[in-house]
Amino acid sequence: MFTKIFCLSLMIALILLSGCQPPPSGEAAGVRYPILYMQLQHMDLPAQLAMPVGNIKPRQIQDTWGAARSEGRTHEGIDIFARLGTPVRTTTQGIVLKVGTNNLGGKVVWIIGPDLSRHYYAHLDDYADQIQKGDWVEAGEVIGYVGNTGNAKNTPPHLHYGIYLNGQGAVNPYPYLASSS
Repeated sequence: MFTKIFCLSLMIALILLSGCQPPPSGEAAGVRYPILYMQLQHMDLPAQLAMPVGNIKPRQIQDTWGAARSEGRTHEGIDIFARLGTPVRTTTQGIVLKVGTNNLGGKVVWIIGPDLSRHYYAHLDDYADQIQKGDWVEAGEVIGYVGNTGNAKNTPPHLHYGIYLNGQGAVNPYPYLASSS
């Protein structure tokens, strides 16, 4: 009996997985969350990602990966300087994992993307009105606005953008953005 129920459940899951479409951008993934998560797991992270800060061209960014930071840390991302309030856009499609705050990043958004990569957007001045945990987002959707919150309160406004890969931890986001158009 257990085997029949398990097989039936597996068949239903496979049917749902094969035909599950993401909800419209900004809409909660809801009951589709596990299926969308599995789909993201089987997608490759593109070698080229969309620029996360509006009106910034690849030639305007600098590779700040690995630079020395306070308390003996190294920089696990890149800083993209822009005017206060400039829109911050997702670099990839995915599911919003967190909208909140932390000591270093201030106002932050975490998104899980293809290959279960995690994308970290920090020092935001504010969040986009509609963004919340569990939402499905498409590349280019506004999730917040450039600021200097957290440990960046005495710096010019910028976005700290980080990428974390399963099994590798933090990786340099610069190569993913430098060739974007």
